[in-house]
Amino acid sequence: MTSSRRRALMGSSAALLAAGLLGLTAPAASAHVRVVPANPVAGGYSQLTFSVPNESATAKTNSIEVSLPTETPLTSVSVRPMDGWTATVTTSDLPAPVTMNGATITKAPSSVKWTADEAHQIGPNEYQQFAISVGVLPDAGTTLVLPTVQTYTDGEVATWDEAAVEGQPEPENPAPSFVTEAAAPTAAEPAATPESSNKTGTPAVAWWGLAAGLVGLGAGITALIRSRPATAAPRSTGK
Repeated sequence: MTSSRRRALMGSSAALLAAGLLGLTAPAASAHVRVVPANPVAGGYSQLTFSVPNESATAKTNSIEVSLPTETPLTSVSVRPMDGWTATVTTSDLPAPVTMNGATITKAPSSVKWTADEAHQIGPNEYQQFAISVGVLPDAGTTLVLPTVQTYTDGEVATWDEAAVEGQPEPENPAPSFVTEAAAPTAAEPAATPESSNKTGTPAVAWWGLAAGLVGLGAGITALIRSRPATAAPRSTGK
């Protein structure tokens, strides 16, 4: 076997081993309830999609309940219908009144709960996605934490309610969360050219144009003079 072929086989073996290890570790790292926001721009609305895996080897997931924030309440919550699942949005009194867009809010949606019929429960090695539309989103840079309770048919309850801390390892039972973003510019702003003016109010750009014209005129006159034939000097005559 040539050395080049031996190196190629060794490289392929290492790649397969790495892929196998990744395949073993990836499910453990992603087996949490996650939320993916669509265009989470402050002051707007976003679709939140919750991905819910079933982590039990013997039981099925038959309900999911997501708690909504109360310090930065979402005043509008709509649920996307799902076959075999019944969704309930609960509205509650806020712990303290919140002022939003000049209005005082004392009540807001506090949770969304999905309950499955027997035929649509999430079985072992399965997952399901649940979507809601929410708004109005709070200021850019706000982290919205959405604790979630997952209930199984055998009575087991998984609570995903631990907030992640920046710079720290992910908690064992992380709560779904996302951060609001600032709105992108709607159109490119043209580069502003300062319109400096002199005392008479004439824009500086006009003076530059006048100066350029004078320079061009001077150059033209010079070229014209140089192109004319030289006049012979008069001969002196002796007496």
